[in-house]
Amino acid sequence: MEQAKFSVETAGRVIICRAAISWTPNTPLSVEEVEVDPPKACEVRIKVISTGICGTDNHVLEGQFSFPFPIIVGHEGAGIVESVGEGVTTVKPGDKVLTLPIPQCRECSSCLSPKGNFCFKEESVTIFLSPHDPISQSPTGLMLDGTSRFTCRGRKIYHFAGTSTFAEYSVLSEISVAKIDSAAPLDKVCVFSCGFSTGYGAAINTARVTPGSTCVVFGLGGVGLSVAMGCKASGAARIIGVDINEGKFARAKAVGVTDCLNPRHFKKPIQQVVVEMTGAGADFSFEAIGTTDTMIAALESCHLSYGVCVIVGVAPFKARLAFNPMLFLSGRTLKGGSLGEWKTQDCLPKLVNDYLHGKINTDPLITHILPFDKINKAMGLLRGGKSSLL
Repeated sequence: MEQAKFSVETAGRVIICRAAISWTPNTPLSVEEVEVDPPKACEVRIKVISTGICGTDNHVLEGQFSFPFPIIVGHEGAGIVESVGEGVTTVKPGDKVLTLPIPQCRECSSCLSPKGNFCFKEESVTIFLSPHDPISQSPTGLMLDGTSRFTCRGRKIYHFAGTSTFAEYSVLSEISVAKIDSAAPLDKVCVFSCGFSTGYGAAINTARVTPGSTCVVFGLGGVGLSVAMGCKASGAARIIGVDINEGKFARAKAVGVTDCLNPRHFKKPIQQVVVEMTGAGADFSFEAIGTTDTMIAALESCHLSYGVCVIVGVAPFKARLAFNPMLFLSGRTLKGGSLGEWKTQDCLPKLVNDYLHGKINTDPLITHILPFDKINKAMGLLRGGKSSLL
């Protein structure tokens, strides 16, 4: 009844609420009042109940990507539909939803193919189509019609990933929300919008980890731990975790990591340590940090004949990989994937159902729960090597 009430009272009107705005790169977020316009055709306005914080948000705030400012970032959101625009059919006011940084338009070649999930309506797709020209192919930070739904101090505020969950209300395209079970606890399942689904799917969908295999995961943050959970669910016999922060080791072992390595404790490169531990390299290796050095280490850690290396971490846009092509001649495979290669509207609600039925337990991934006005503290926890949830 309460959800229906706020929909009737606010539908079609501008909502004034709080949002965490980044006015310029490398400055603290500013929690301010913003005006959030009503949804236009094929759009949805949601009340954001919980949002995770992802390393990609931090990359944008640090200016590592070419997004316009001022901007409201955040993409791991869970909320309740407040109102819908004309033509919306998949959700209605009062529905619980996940926000989707990778939408599912069901029209582009990626959505229509049984392979892959990187929808061409994703706001940053032009970067991936023309990575050699980051200036002219910069993300617009706008909705699909080329306009913004946020205003603050009389200025237009840009969107991020079509979601912008660091706000109490946000407007998204219908293709960027997925209805989930009404029983889902929104403060728990928001991690399904990106972090958990990205890592878990990297093991299950991208690498296709096999029973009895050996895996190595570089980076034991929320995404890396989700990779480990996917490896365990796939039947991996040994899961090696690599991180310089030993404070993460106990949690890693709790979700299935069998061996934890700190590269600083070895005089030789960590990839050499992994190869020696496994005989000829791991069957599957995953990079969940986002640096070129760890990406090469992950590649060199996998089996020289049939090893599969999956890049999960997001490197700064101008970063470039350089390695000896002989690494591939013996049979290694290097792969990437976005958001676990899940068809987001189709698959993420099913993952939430698995959580509700006890088949998946993502609760260990949530280390902190903080109120919205502590968002800069939350960002500090992330930058200090701890996962965080608002």
